[in-house]
Amino acid sequence: MQDLPLEGVLVLDFSQFLAGPVAALRLADLGARVIKVERPDGGEIGRTLAFAGRTADGDTLSFHAMNRNKEGLSADLKEPHDLAGVRELVDGADVLIQNFRPGVMERIGLDEATVRRTNPGLVYASASGYGGSGPWRSRPGQDLLAQSVSGLAWQSGAGRRPVPVGLSLADHLMSCHLALGVTALLVRRARTGQGGLVETSLLEGMLDLQLDRLTALLNPDLAASPSAGGAVLATADGHLAVVTTDLRRLAEVVGAPEVESVGSVLRTRGTGHWTGVLDRAGIGSAPVLGLEELLAHDGFEAIGMTQQVVRPGSLTTHGDDLVLTTTRSPIRLDGHRLRSDRPAPKLGQDDGGPGGLSGLAAAARRAARVR
Repeated sequence: MQDLPLEGVLVLDFSQFLAGPVAALRLADLGARVIKVERPDGGEIGRTLAFAGRTADGDTLSFHAMNRNKEGLSADLKEPHDLAGVRELVDGADVLIQNFRPGVMERIGLDEATVRRTNPGLVYASASGYGGSGPWRSRPGQDLLAQSVSGLAWQSGAGRRPVPVGLSLADHLMSCHLALGVTALLVRRARTGQGGLVETSLLEGMLDLQLDRLTALLNPDLAASPSAGGAVLATADGHLAVVTTDLRRLAEVVGAPEVESVGSVLRTRGTGHWTGVLDRAGIGSAPVLGLEELLAHDGFEAIGMTQQVVRPGSLTTHGDDLVLTTTRSPIRLDGHRLRSDRPAPKLGQDDGGPGGLSGLAAAARRAARVR
């Protein structure tokens, strides 16, 4: 796709782990130029923290998936020369994303108040675990911990025992909110010329996810109404998800003599049979698939959710191209799926580019003057 909406926007990604890097990735897929800034001694911890349990060319597959479509710079923010170069780069940037512990950016002079004095158009995005104030401000911000403290684990366990969601739900949601806030402030800047600060946290994203449940609890005096019903039930060869508020109608459709015997009847036939029966009756249902089953399904192929990224042999340790299959952006614009074959950067791979850090800083300042 030509003329992506964020074409010409320069994003500096100082973040690590998941939420910040994926927010920057979402902006990159929309056309922004994203430069990942890492410490030179090993880079961000996500290079070795293997969520998916595999590595390729010295980096985890998780890092490859979260940091594709970016350039890479290394800079020691404790070293005056590097820090000065980074500050120059920030002065010419459009967006800065960071998720350091509270107080870190202030100590090195890269906090929002300081950098926007010299770059008032900068959009500053700050991600945290539990917000900038309150008793949890300095506690570790991690996905499982946010799911647990937010009440989500109890919701998933239906009040019987806590069951956290088995993936980084809080991080991924926060990446969406952060990217949305950045994009909104870029739109405002186009009107006013002023940048701004967008902040969100793992906890806020988890609370927003539960807006219906929380709203009901916050308004206990209002009359209750029937809630949407759903269940996952066993069949003869797997499991079936069913959504209905009329359990008597469900029993009638599957041929059960009473509501309590629906489960027994479903176990007499396979999932494919029951989805056909329920489809004809207008009752929502779907097979419960494992990831391996999903990848083999025609529905997965039809949505075209994968792409290949290529790290050229000139950058790999073994000298051959590294070709990885990963996911694409879930957004389609003007009928186009957003794809890019740019891989995650090697640590500091662009340090030796046109002028390295100082060259990029000068180019960013020139671009800022044009804007």
